[in-house]
Amino acid sequence: MSQPTARAAELAVSAQADAFLTEPHIATLTTLRPDGSPHVAPVRFTWDAEAGLARIMTVASSRKARNLLAAPGGRAALCQVSDFTWVTLEGTATVVDDPARVNDGARRYAKRYWSAPPNPPGRVVIEIVVDRVVSLNV
Repeated sequence: MSQPTARAAELAVSAQADAFLTEPHIATLTTLRPDGSPHVAPVRFTWDAEAGLARIMTVASSRKARNLLAAPGGRAALCQVSDFTWVTLEGTATVVDDPARVNDGARRYAKRYWSAPPNPPGRVVIEIVVDRVVSLNV
């Protein structure tokens, strides 16, 4: 399940978009089911601008994780919206079960949302190496 992360290509992320991505909003994560249809789920996430990496805490048995495990190297889109402002982060997504990286994801989550994420059995982190950013009004 675990693969090494890679720094995304240089991204054009404005300071305003970067700041917006640190606000504690909910986003939607879009992955593709094995039949090719989109699966969209509300998620909390963290954005690591330096690494070009978005992280989502979940469990390996979730639909979003199973979609990514069924298609290694698959893409995902994460979209945060507030009023008429939005930022979408797109890239290659990997389901990671390495304890150090899962703990790092949980630490970042707690910092952003002011509380620890749930810690059910099978907890993993989805890491998206972002290579495309699309936004409006930031």
